[in-house]
Amino acid sequence: MTYARQSAVRLKRIGDAVVGRVTVWLLRALRLVDPDLLAGFAAFVLRTFGPWLPEHRLGRAQLAAAFPEKSPAEIERILVGVWDNLGRVAGEFARLDRLWDYDRKHPDAGRILSSPEGDARIDEMRADGKPALVFAAHLANWELPALAARGHGLNSAVLYRRPDLPAVADAVAELRAGSMGTMIAGGPDAPFRLIRELQGGLHVAMLVDQHYGNGPEVTFFGRPCRVNPMLARLARHVDCPIYGTRAVRLPDGRMRVDLIGPVAVPRDPDGRINVVGAMQTITSIVEGWVREYPEQWLWLHRRWR
Repeated sequence: MTYARQSAVRLKRIGDAVVGRVTVWLLRALRLVDPDLLAGFAAFVLRTFGPWLPEHRLGRAQLAAAFPEKSPAEIERILVGVWDNLGRVAGEFARLDRLWDYDRKHPDAGRILSSPEGDARIDEMRADGKPALVFAAHLANWELPALAARGHGLNSAVLYRRPDLPAVADAVAELRAGSMGTMIAGGPDAPFRLIRELQGGLHVAMLVDQHYGNGPEVTFFGRPCRVNPMLARLARHVDCPIYGTRAVRLPDGRMRVDLIGPVAVPRDPDGRINVVGAMQTITSIVEGWVREYPEQWLWLHRRWR
């Protein structure tokens, strides 16, 4: 390696360390701010400046393709909601470990709501002694379903994408520790770790609504896209039930967590779960959620390639 190359690598490491440390300090400082005030401020900032970013044009194009019946004004209104929601997610992140405050004895008292149907399904999952797979999507605050599982006393593991900067990754892990169950970072060994957790009786959750270049093709809003088949492959390997969960941001500023399932998915003639068919079923459910609350989904990610 040349001297110039060595210097560049060294500078990058120093830069990454500085950015990571500043991020850690910022997260710690933001934890001192009132969460509602912080979420509202972050939402205002993104509503104001988000439309000037390239992601806004991407979101507009994807929304227009998904909802050809909507007018340009309706599309822009949805996009404002998308930026507002993303800002609130960012503002809530610093207090992530304190976000869950649902109490079954006083179900309407906190910022987080559930439903009798969802509570009953959670009770069944906790009592049946069986593993399960749970899919979620980038709706409202997509960290909330994992908090809900832990808050309801469900033994769970969550697949997540580890940030590239080690200091940031450690800070994020610290925020999530103790409030989200077992955290499993994505990587080559992740499927094997998830299988072990399922075989041990845990409930494994993951997000399923982003592009995955090497995955099977399914239809989303009438257009082909590719998905990560990991959840369906795990279900095929372990043959366990599949549930779906989402967060919904309500008009009064509170959020609700929904849980559906077990979801019936297609099977092959030999009785094993059909991976592509299962992922299409799951993707269609997510589409229904997004149609119901389009302003709460992450349209700023390039879903179709």
